[in-house]
Amino acid sequence: GDKWQNVLQLVRVMAQSKVESDTTIFNAAISACEGDEWQKASQLFNDMARGELEPDTITFNAAISSCEKGCQWEKSLRFLSIMAQSDVSRDTITFNSAISACEKGGEWEKVLQLFSEMVAA
Repeated sequence: GDKWQNVLQLVRVMAQSKVESDTTIFNAAISACEGDEWQKASQLFNDMARGELEPDTITFNAAISSCEKGCQWEKSLRFLSIMAQSDVSRDTITFNSAISACEKGGEWEKVLQLFSEMVAA
């Protein structure tokens, strides 16, 4: 539904009111942006970094899941790469979302590569 609109409005109001946001708020906001709203999830992720908040595993999982639901396998893999560069731990949810995104995109070689990485992790 439209829950993403409510969450984005809340984040805006908090920023305008100088209420300090934290990782949990951004995680919830990113999680609310699914499917066609994957770009909003990406924007929130970028806003979070500009606000000097450190994304955690949940943040990345929410962003990867949003891209997966929006059929954006390349963006999912980009988040996975940033996650590795940032030394944030990847879990089963991380890999499952990225694998699903690649599967939806017909990227079977990437699916097999991610599965191998998951088993090795």
